[in-house]
Amino acid sequence: MEALVAQGEISSKILRLRGQQVMLDRDLAELYEVDIRRLNEQVKRNSDRFPDDFMFQLADDELKHWKSQFATSNKEIMGMRKAPYAFTEEG
Repeated sequence: MEALVAQGEISSKILRLRGQQVMLDRDLAELYEVDIRRLNEQVKRNSDRFPDDFMFQLADDELKHWKSQFATSNKEIMGMRKAPYAFTEEG
């Protein structure tokens, strides 16, 4: 990362799900300047390093609620083929 990220920019990407503050995989990938596919590949390859209190995948109802916050909810337009992962504060 070449430039510092403004705290407000990070704060705007923090969501509250399941009573925890989380960031979605797409926002973390952007923050760390990596491709979202690579981030998710590493999660899958190292699943034993990611316990439930570290991260979880959004359930269908959580995904619907999250998508409803956008004017466009088409999965293809949003670049999603499956529910994103949410990383907790511990993550």
